Amino acid sequence: MNPIVFEKTKQAAAILKEKGIDLWLTFVRETSSGGDPVLPLIYGDADLTWQSALILTSSGDRIAIVGRFEADAAQKIGAYAEVIAYDESIRPALLDVLKKVDPKTIAINTSKNDVLADGLSHGLYQLLGDMLAGTPYSDRLTSAEAVISALRGRKTATELQCIRAAVEETEQIYAKAYDFLAPGKTEIDVHLFMQGLVRERGLELAWTPSGCPIVNTGPESPVGHGEPTDLKIERGHLVHFDFGVLKDGYCSDIQHMVYMLRPGETQAPPEVQRGFDAVLQGVQASFAAIRTGVTGKEVDAAARSVVTGAGYEEFKHATGHQLGRLAHDGGGILGPKWDRYGELPDLPLEVGQVYTIEPSLQVPGYGQVGLEEDIVVTEDGAEYLSTPQTELFLR
Repeated sequence: MNPIVFEKTKQAAAILKEKGIDLWLTFVRETSSGGDPVLPLIYGDADLTWQSALILTSSGDRIAIVGRFEADAAQKIGAYAEVIAYDESIRPALLDVLKKVDPKTIAINTSKNDVLADGLSHGLYQLLGDMLAGTPYSDRLTSAEAVISALRGRKTATELQCIRAAVEETEQIYAKAYDFLAPGKTEIDVHLFMQGLVRERGLELAWTPSGCPIVNTGPESPVGHGEPTDLKIERGHLVHFDFGVLKDGYCSDIQHMVYMLRPGETQAPPEVQRGFDAVLQGVQASFAAIRTGVTGKEVDAAARSVVTGAGYEEFKHATGHQLGRLAHDGGGILGPKWDRYGELPDLPLEVGQVYTIEPSLQVPGYGQVGLEEDIVVTEDGAEYLSTPQTELFLR
């Protein structure tokens, strides 16, 4: 039995009741070719080949309707109290369950805002519509966005334990990476060294290998979700890292900073220190603003105002995102009310959500300053999961 799947399917009942939704239907097929993003939480890693329906209700029903040859696997998952096998068509079994439960609202996995709540393909949506045609249930469909956002966001104790373990591994790898830094080594050299440490520990990377870790040295290094280059580390450079690992199905995502001292320097130049301090204060301001019920855009504004108030240009990204099974784990964000973020910045923070906090800026002539910490929202505010970098590391 997968303990996280068992925890999350049980958690779903309370969320459905809270959201006023009677039944949540996850409808999938051929998941090995690209399954619904919610499946790891409510079904685990097993594939579903034929059309399949995973049904969770506000009263606690947990029903899986699957092809006959996958019924045994569904039973072994241990999260579904009732597993219904079919051969030629899923429609009779699906309609029978709907008739028995008679839900007034049926949530399906479509979303305009959250990619991780938008797992129902357009073709399957049409197919489901055909199956429900002529029944009273065709007019009871609604988006499961709020349900999935809450389910992904409200981490269980087991999930938090996994994230803490990933963070700890990441910080240990960072410590070795600092010792590896030296003038003449390239961004790619550092990138490959850190990836080697990941492999040695039997871990995986938290995102695409070509850009994990991101390593930026000096003012010429391209900023963003790019790949490391053959630029060489030099004295007088800021070296910026963005790195995370995947351990036991959960991710970390942390950014750290190093300044390469020039001959004769014992500390960073004033303009470098000033930039680092502005970002650090932005992290701290956002952390202090976190409490349940506050919206993501309010937390974002706390960091954004510190950076712009110090005279730097506004950073063109959100202050933070949710973290979990993915480095970008969907749901609400700590971001400004920009069109590209839809309604996500308006969502209130909830206990158990794990976010990154990551303001940034550029110091002309030296490079990028970006810090990223991982935090969890608590009853009283927030708790750091990562060890905050409060001083600029010097090499």
